[in-house]
Amino acid sequence: MKTVVISPEIATYGAMLIGGVVRDAGHEVRLSTALAAGDAGAVLLSLYSTQHLMDPAVKAFVASVREEGKRCYVGGPVSAYPEYVLGELAPDAVVVGEGEETVTRLLEDGVSPDLPGIAYLDAGGRTVLTPPAPPAPVRHRSMPLIPPTIGQQSVRGANVYIETHRGCTGACTFCQVPRFFGREIRSRDLDEVRAEARAFKEMGVSRVSVSGGTGSLYGYDGTTINNDAVIALLEVLAEEFGPKNVSAPDIRVDALTDEVLEAIKKYTIGWLFFGFESGSDSVLRQMGKGVTVEQMHEAVAWSRQHGLKVAGCFIVGYPTETPEDYEATKAFVEEEMLDDVFISVAEPIPKTPLADLVLRTPHEENPVYVPHAGEYHSLHLTEAEARWFDLSMHADMYKPLLHVVTDEVFNVYLTEARKQGEDVRRVTGLIEKYDGA
Repeated sequence: MKTVVISPEIATYGAMLIGGVVRDAGHEVRLSTALAAGDAGAVLLSLYSTQHLMDPAVKAFVASVREEGKRCYVGGPVSAYPEYVLGELAPDAVVVGEGEETVTRLLEDGVSPDLPGIAYLDAGGRTVLTPPAPPAPVRHRSMPLIPPTIGQQSVRGANVYIETHRGCTGACTFCQVPRFFGREIRSRDLDEVRAEARAFKEMGVSRVSVSGGTGSLYGYDGTTINNDAVIALLEVLAEEFGPKNVSAPDIRVDALTDEVLEAIKKYTIGWLFFGFESGSDSVLRQMGKGVTVEQMHEAVAWSRQHGLKVAGCFIVGYPTETPEDYEATKAFVEEEMLDDVFISVAEPIPKTPLADLVLRTPHEENPVYVPHAGEYHSLHLTEAEARWFDLSMHADMYKPLLHVVTDEVFNVYLTEARKQGEDVRRVTGLIEKYDGA
């Protein structure tokens, strides 16, 4: 049976990996970023955002596939909440969790209560969730199915994020990674990473980024950072693409060593991307970050001692974030003069502790709903949206290079603030619909 793996708009690594698994099982398969089944008899829809579940185009596509008598299975990060997927999209089944061990059997044998790792609706419309499939093998596995257009793709500046390991030792309340892949670090074989990097290069990839959560946890054995493994990984990628075309984002402030920092300087673009999230110790504790503001300051200083540029990711509008907490975040940004800043309104990914907190927080106390009454009141923003907007302009003022907030920049920030607020409210409504009783 002809099969198409669809990852809307972006060819994600996960979709490419599943495509490779299906190909190696002997099936005719192609990868697409467009919502079109073509002549395929089965569709594997890989969804990486909760927003996809509320997208009218995605809903209409799934309905059309099933009306044509074709099979439609949904997987990807959204499979962590299968009842949402079944309720919103009504596919034939959801591949729950890591799909490598499940998807080929699903294609060959169809939906069955004996198949681990799936969810589906029975004849009575009740959700059936089979026992979980065993964790997928990570060290040795199929080569991804790489589309010929991969070199034209840009995700935060990289053509592709190469998965080097799975799992995360953290327990951040807003993050799905340790709940999806577990907290044990499962690292890939370095020779296979090298072979995969070469395959991507042959298909036109020129710039890559390390994926898999905290980059410096590659080779982690549960006790200490494996400097030799991390250095070897970055060296391999630099050999294939050149150090100016490799990035190692998303480093925890408590997962650094001098050796790793030197390797990042030598073998990558020379940037560190920290998930600071907040400048308030109180909010950091509520987020389950496991670090302090003092550690964050130390990580910035340490990184700059090695000649690295530092970018920070921040979350505003956390349900318990007070005006004082937000001001502490502004103060941190001001003091450290970060080279770049990425900001998000706190989005409650379903089935995370943050989602549970949002359910317990009345709308009149949740910053994403509370109207902003401060200096931006004429813009009709919520408190969370106003903080996103304000912090974006504030960060520009304190970047080492001059960033002027022109009318065009002002309007871009305003549009994005409103969009993020609306997206979070949509997700909140979805959570309330399924888990709010």
